[in-house]
Amino acid sequence: MSTKLYVGGLPYAATESQLTTLFAEHGTVESARIVSDKFTGQSRGFGFVEMSTTDEAQAAITALNGSQMDGRSLTVNEAKPMEPRSGGGGRFGGGPKRNRF
Repeated sequence: MSTKLYVGGLPYAATESQLTTLFAEHGTVESARIVSDKFTGQSRGFGFVEMSTTDEAQAAITALNGSQMDGRSLTVNEAKPMEPRSGGGGRFGGGPKRNRF
């Protein structure tokens, strides 16, 4: 069963292929994704790597957490499930529901 890892502290110029290469030294990488800003397209400095086994994921965490990539310290740990977001905000979102005439 694959294990998803959170990778924080990435250099903004890092690519998904660099991330794959870095983690491939510790096992089989099933996917690597860097999260980018939806408006500017610039990296947000973190991403996710999916390793094929739990043992490989643990080896990557042990080896890479606290290591340096282009002068930035990486944070590597097991990804937590995304929490559901409430639908507040926006023009009519959030706040009490009432008729608006």
